[in-house]
Order: sequence, then C-alpha cells, then structure tokens
Amino acid sequence: MIHRMVFHNDRLQPVEEVRLSPGQAGLLNGWGLFTTVRIYEGIPFAFERHWQRLERDAERTHCPFPFEESEVRGKLGELLRVNKVAEGAARVYMVYNQVGFWRSDEDLPRVDLILCSADLPSYREPSRLGIREHGRHAASPLAGVKVLSWLDNVWNYYEAQQAGFDEVVLLNERGEVAECTAANIFCVKAGRVSTPPIGAGCLPGITRAVLLDIGSSAGAPVEERTLRPEDLFTADEVFITSTNRSMLGVSEINGHKIAIAPGPVTLKLEKTFGEYVRQYMDAHSIKPGRG
Repeated sequence: MIHRMVFHNDRLQPVEEVRLSPGQAGLLNGWGLFTTVRIYEGIPFAFERHWQRLERDAERTHCPFPFEESEVRGKLGELLRVNKVAEGAARVYMVYNQVGFWRSDEDLPRVDLILCSADLPSYREPSRLGIREHGRHAASPLAGVKVLSWLDNVWNYYEAQQAGFDEVVLLNERGEVAECTAANIFCVKAGRVSTPPIGAGCLPGITRAVLLDIGSSAGAPVEERTLRPEDLFTADEVFITSTNRSMLGVSEINGHKIAIAPGPVTLKLEKTFGEYVRQYMDAHSIKPGRG
C-alpha cells in the first residue's frame, strides 16, 4: 500500500488530491517509464544506476525526458522525509502525456512525474517457481525496457500464484530462460554462478548489475550465460534478485526440487551484497555539518 503523500510534478500532496486525466494518453496506453528504488535508512539505494536505466529506456521508447537527476533525487528525499520512510521502497513514474490521437488539449506537461513510497512487501523464502513458455519475446525491440504497460508481468505473476507458486520463470521464444516477472534469476553449478544475458530478453536489473560487479570479490564471480530449464533443474542452487527482494533462495522449479535453498554460494553473495549496500549508505548519508 503506497503512503499518503505523493509528489506529482512540482507538488507534494495527499494521494486523494492527485488528479490524473483520461487525456494523458501515455497513462492509458502504457507509454511511459518507471523504476522501483529500495530505501535503506531513508536513502535511495543505487539511485544513479536507476537514473541511467531511465535515461536509456527513455531514448529507446522515444519518451521525452525533461528531468534532472539532482532535482528528482531532491524531490524523492523530501517525499521520504514527509512519509517518514526509513526502510521501504519508492516508485518513480514518468508518463508521456502528449502522444497519439486520444489526448486532450489540457495544459499538461509533456511528461508527468509521479513519486510515491511504500512499505516493503513480504516474500516467502525459499521460493517456489513455475515455468511459462513464451513468457518473453527476446527479439522485441522493447525487450528489457521497464515501461508502464506491465500487464504481461502482473498477469503471469497472478497465474503463478493461483497455481500455488511464488513466482514464475519466463522462457523466451527460443525456450531459453529469461527472467521472472519481477526478478532476475541465477543458478549455481559446481561453484559457477550464471544468469541469463540481456539478449535472452531479461530486464537489466539493478541488483543483478551489482552482483555482476561484486561477485568476484565474494569469491563467486557471476557470468552471463544462456540458460535452459534443464540448467535450473540440475543446479546446486538457484536464487532470484530484485529491488524489493534483494536475494531469495529457490527450493523448487516446476516440481523439480533444489537441494539447498538458500545455498552457501547464495549466502556468500548475499553477505557481500549487504556489505556493498552498507558502503553505499555510509557514502551517501548526511554527516553532521553537511547540508
């Protein structure tokens, strides 16, 4: 459940006072961008990485991007203070208003900025995953872009939960493992840690990117490698990552049991990731005497 105060463009206001219009074409057809940012100790973790992805996705989707990183970060910081968020998550939405025929002549900005925050959702560990064939289209020019039109993800997630699973592994048109609906996936075999490459159709997740950077320092380097369901079924360990989950061990995939969840390599990477987060927090905390 999102918190009461929301930033809408330049106004911080209660959520019930935020006005969105049917004339905002991007709102209704899903033309826009978003990202979910993890909040630790009131600080947006890895905000720079999120911003770089938003910029890249804006260019790829031809979505105007009239925003400055420092300004949006400042608004987000104000929102977190007002909502008293120490530990939680935040969403940054950018809605393309002036596109297509079904738009209004209202005095709307080209792109709406919406910032909101929420408590962290709860997840079960170890997780049980289903499998969805043709859940990703790796050849799509929008593969790996985090756009507002998120139905494909929430629909697959809903069906997985109705079937008794916590998440679902999405395969691409070649039968390769891509990702889950809102998480990247990793497997460990004989100490070798692998995750699908971007070309498989997965989102370049922020936690995924951090693990690719820090895996070697944990003694468990992470490589991008084409994976098939059989690689997951026969793995020593499987885990998933996302902004809200960080890392979760997986105990079952479509009826195939994983021996240890979370396993020793997963726990080693989780510890190193926690140390990376701590270093980031220390570097970005407000010290006495600093603005």
